[in-house]
Amino acid sequence: MSRWLAALPLIALAALALLFGLFALKHDPRVEPQALVGKPTPDLVLPSLDDGRPVRLRDAAKGPVLINIFASWCAPCEIEQPVLVALKTQGVPLVGVAYKDAPDNTKAFLNRLGDPFTTRLVDRDGRAGIELGVTGVPETYLVGADGVIVAKHTGPLTEQDAKDLWAKAAR
Repeated sequence: MSRWLAALPLIALAALALLFGLFALKHDPRVEPQALVGKPTPDLVLPSLDDGRPVRLRDAAKGPVLINIFASWCAPCEIEQPVLVALKTQGVPLVGVAYKDAPDNTKAFLNRLGDPFTTRLVDRDGRAGIELGVTGVPETYLVGADGVIVAKHTGPLTEQDAKDLWAKAAR
């Protein structure tokens, strides 16, 4: 009887390992959380990168518009920056939210790689990112004319990704 009691924690551990292993086999890691798609843009107030004055995200993101979450410390954000600059030249309105970044670093990043944003906001502590459901940077949200989030793209935008995302604004 005492042997079974001694083996009980090992049996429980093996059962948990089997349970998590089976879950992992059926879980698709490429699935992106789309919790805010179909919902209004969160009512967040963030400081402007330019002068620190509070800006309501809903007012800055009157659609159709793209909201891009980026950071100067993010290597994929550097890869995506030329695509965003190209979108600006095509007349696509972009709101940039600097995620967990120092304003001076953000300004240097934009000066070095180009500033595609019509509005630049700062999410220094990452709280707005939580409200938006950010899983990592960069992420881009398409907000429709009605203020509802139409789509979300996780990772750096390619030219084709940007074209596909912006095409959803016309729907």
